[in-house]
Formats: sequence, structure tokens, C-alpha cells
Amino acid sequence: MKLSTRGRYGIRLLIDLAEHQAESHVALACVAERQGISVRYLEQVVIILRRAGFIRSVKGASGGYALAMRSEDIIIGDVLRVLEGDMLVVDPPLPHAKETKLQRCVRLAVFERLNARIAGVIDRKTLASLLGTVDPDESYMYFI
Repeated sequence: MKLSTRGRYGIRLLIDLAEHQAESHVALACVAERQGISVRYLEQVVIILRRAGFIRSVKGASGGYALAMRSEDIIIGDVLRVLEGDMLVVDPPLPHAKETKLQRCVRLAVFERLNARIAGVIDRKTLASLLGTVDPDESYMYFI
């Protein structure tokens, strides 16, 4: 499995919007410049993220985009599934397809475990955790 630029750029766009939450909205050209991404490409990603409810648009001459929900409530797995489709390494077998014992063994021992691990990582991460504001699993406590 490999993430496309749509998935990677979509996450970078959301991170940029989250980092600039203090502003009421951010122009897409500013995000494109900061992230080194084509504005035209970001426009395509924005349409998908807006329809999915992750971002909202602000109309007008000085319009732009902002997060439509708190960064703590945006799950990275949800974003990636909207932008990329399912996040499976291998599609599950069709209901009528015959599987040999070897194929079933490989599917259960390798592919389904990979799918579960990937889902376990991306479904535990929030946009806020990527910003470093909230992630108790990866915070360190030092005692001196």
C-alpha cells in the first residue's frame, strides 16, 4: 500500500489549517506557498475535504478555508479513507471465491494483520496529535 499525493497533501493541508486556527480563515494560495504544493492540486483536495465536512470555506474576495471541527475530533484514518478509499493492503476475498488453505493462511497470518495494524495506527491519530498538542501515547515524562 502506498499513499498517493492526494492523501499526503490532504493531511498537510489540514495540519497547515490547524496551525493557523487563530486566523478566521486561510487563503489556499498561502497554504500552497507554505507547503510547496500546487494551488490547482490543493483545489481538488479541498473539494473532497469540504464535502466530507473536515473543512469549511469562507466566501468573498479575502476568502479562504478553515477547519470545520476541532483538530482533536479529526481522525487521520477518516481523512485518509475519504481521500484514498479503503486503507487495505489486499482486498478481502469475494464471497463466492474459493480459497486454498495456503491462500487463507497467508491472508489471515499476514494481510489481515497488516490491515488491522494500519487501521490501529491511523484510527488512533488525530490531527491534534500530529500537531503535538495532544497524544498521551507518545508523550514522555522525565524525572530528574
